[in-house]
Amino acid sequence: MNPQMKTSVLFLWLFLIFMGDLFAQSEDLRAAEYNIERSGLALGGYDPASYFTTGEARKGRNDISLTHYGVVYRFTTIQNRDLFRTHPEEYEPEYGGWCAYAMGAQGEKVDVDPETFKIVGGKLYLFYNKFFNNTLESWNRDEAHLRSNADKNWSKIIQESR
Repeated sequence: MNPQMKTSVLFLWLFLIFMGDLFAQSEDLRAAEYNIERSGLALGGYDPASYFTTGEARKGRNDISLTHYGVVYRFTTIQNRDLFRTHPEEYEPEYGGWCAYAMGAQGEKVDVDPETFKIVGGKLYLFYNKFFNNTLESWNRDEAHLRSNADKNWSKIIQESR
């Protein structure tokens, strides 16, 4: 092997190691930031694309799934999976899938009911809805202010985790 080829192979090898570390780090960061089950499952198994394609929260199928940066998503149809695969940023919930109201009101990560949601400006927002406390109702009373706060609070959480 000539010296130029050795150098090229060395750079390729180093690049692959760097990219592998970067990808693994991205998966670890997402796991820390996102509202996922221990198994890595997002949205309690609900199909992130169905919120947009049907306007409903629908449970995805075990046999139609996709892993995106360490987060597992399930889908109701192959078409929904392919939509997500093409543009995941359009279908992933805001604030890592945590309660939008809690993120705006206190800057806290609070679990959600995947069936309590709202789509605004092409973005999916999820809400806590248990024990007679539907936070979507509170969100609707002061949405602009809460969304602005939630955006700022989520940005801080992301910065602190990195």
